[in-house]
Amino acid sequence: MADPKTADLVLTGGTVLTLDAADTESTALAVADGRVVALGEVAHLIGPNTHVVDLYGRTVLPGINDSHLHGAWLGTLWPGTLLGAGGMADAGAQRLSTPAERRAAIQRAGDVIAALGITSYTEPGLGPGEDNGQTGCFSTGVLEEYAAMANEGLLRARVTVLRLFGELDGPSTLADFEAGMSSATPATDPRWLTVAGVKIFADGIPPMRSAWTHRCYADGSQGHLLVEGTDLAEREANLRRMIDLAHRAGAQIGVHATGDRSIEVTVSAMADAIAAHGPAGRHYLIHGDLVGTEVLARLPELGIGLNTQPGIAVMTGDWLSAALGEEALAGAWPLRQAFEQGVRVCLSSDAPVIEPDWRRWVAAAAEWMGAKASPELMRQLLRGYTVTPAEQDGAESWKGSLEVGKVADLCVLEANPLEVAPADLPHVGVNLTVVGGRIVYES
Repeated sequence: MADPKTADLVLTGGTVLTLDAADTESTALAVADGRVVALGEVAHLIGPNTHVVDLYGRTVLPGINDSHLHGAWLGTLWPGTLLGAGGMADAGAQRLSTPAERRAAIQRAGDVIAALGITSYTEPGLGPGEDNGQTGCFSTGVLEEYAAMANEGLLRARVTVLRLFGELDGPSTLADFEAGMSSATPATDPRWLTVAGVKIFADGIPPMRSAWTHRCYADGSQGHLLVEGTDLAEREANLRRMIDLAHRAGAQIGVHATGDRSIEVTVSAMADAIAAHGPAGRHYLIHGDLVGTEVLARLPELGIGLNTQPGIAVMTGDWLSAALGEEALAGAWPLRQAFEQGVRVCLSSDAPVIEPDWRRWVAAAAEWMGAKASPELMRQLLRGYTVTPAEQDGAESWKGSLEVGKVADLCVLEANPLEVAPADLPHVGVNLTVVGGRIVYES
């Protein structure tokens, strides 16, 4: 990329953690036309109209990518969350019913996440399966409003969407899934809004005794698949058909699966689809609470990722133990093993189930792993919120790290996260957020 005569934005006098493949660090960064054009020596790019930010020793990171965040729902509930100090909140206390309400919720979420340094997120499940849903936050109308805002240049973060053809945390049918897969998606600039694929709910969650498990709950039940069918065999067959259909269509597949049995069937179905039709979208497990050791080991060779929420693990571990026992908890959310085995691990919040503050959940991940604080650990966890989600989005060629030619999505922290313990990261302030070279938040 040839250097322009002047930069639009220059950040200098601090530390730039590029999180590129070599973990390069720099002291300055220049932006022009929404992209990074130089690292290190930038003085020659400063012109009379260049906005120069003196970092005064602060640290620049790639923009945070929360790869599982319900934006419209967050904007509706905030500052409330589903899991708060008082336990479970009422998810349907407010309902989005009109385009104006949907837009206001998306805008409010944009304000919240901009102040946290979040520049991309995945809205995991919007579509006709929730058109009559309790909250109105996951409907086709919400997707349409996202598209309208993208086309008007009003989004403050880049958004990836998975479509939903069943109910949120509820049943789905093969017929509805087939009909949904044939429906059109909105036309937008894919760098601001892209409909990457589909979300399928395989099962529920362990505390509600709705995760499909090998172990029995206290009442003797083992949960079940949410995909509808006349019996267990037909439910499983229909889930497999959904996965095969979406895979053949080239769609990315994100499957909400928390129980070990549902995870086994999901990964088996994805593996069968890959073997039959070749590789396609970067499929992944959502949550994966009780993923087993043998299944975890298969994920790298299959190219299947794991999108998990360490904050939920820390907050609900006792609930899982009460439902399935201490032994189940001991093997749950195996973050350390996933990283060690080379699984594509994305860390996320699932906001507004919990708050979207990634700093808290990086700290929670370190706590859950029982890992010793080190710069290497911090880099690994930061990649789970930047580089790896860009890979999940299929966008690592143009975002996720700070490299010349990539989009200028970044945030500025008060301190260098490599120099603080994970437990202290939540106390490090976010001072600036930039998306595509445009400042969207400044403290």
